[in-house]
Amino acid sequence: MILFLAGTSDARQLAITLSDAGHKLLTTVVTDNASIELRKAGLDVLVGRLTSEDFTQLIQEQGFQAVVDASHPFAEEASVNALTAAKEAGVPYIRYERESQSHEQKGVTMVESYKEAAERAFEKKGVILLTTGSKTLQVFAEKLLNQPDIRVVARMLPRKDNMEKCEQLGFSQKDIVAIQGPFTKEFNYALYRQYSVTTMVTKESGKVGSVDEKIEAASELGIETIIIKRPKIQYENKFSNFSDVLKFVNEKLRKEAKATGGY
Repeated sequence: MILFLAGTSDARQLAITLSDAGHKLLTTVVTDNASIELRKAGLDVLVGRLTSEDFTQLIQEQGFQAVVDASHPFAEEASVNALTAAKEAGVPYIRYERESQSHEQKGVTMVESYKEAAERAFEKKGVILLTTGSKTLQVFAEKLLNQPDIRVVARMLPRKDNMEKCEQLGFSQKDIVAIQGPFTKEFNYALYRQYSVTTMVTKESGKVGSVDEKIEAASELGIETIIIKRPKIQYENKFSNFSDVLKFVNEKLRKEAKATGGY
């Protein structure tokens, strides 16, 4: 049985791939909304944030044979907790992560952190569109809100907790775009023009995260782009395609079955 960290569209497809190959999974996600499509696919789902101790207890109590981490590239806390728990419980940890892309081009600045992104945006002034989600919104709010010559527009998932956070931080309703992607280049283009965006801030989420569409639209309009690089985590058994994950899982579980006489 496999403990599977999900939460994104490609993670869901990988979970289905493993399930179709005959592996029994328990998927984990943070929100109820993220669990809907997994349940529609017939997968078991556990909803809620888990500490490393929670993961370890879960692995030991339910006898999981492996942990497959297909969480978002920026869900570093979940990944570190799962990796730590897998080592503690003595089971294989497998990381699936979307391929990283190079965005070295005119008008694009790569930064190491949310704080650095906020500082760069502050220097540029103008209309700044945040497409970085709600988790780190406070970093940008503290640096950019209520500053002369700066308007901050936040685009994020249309969840109640996100709207409450925006209100608490001081974002006005006219500066909130509550909508769920993925978005086409044409949609991004129209949004940038609607708000007269001069700088767009995003994360290095990969092709599945529709980063290309954001950057291409921004480039055509002459909009500066700030991209936050992925967290630097020393993963074990890291793969970027489904077939390699499935092959590795099959081999690991086959070896374990042989060792325990179940093969």
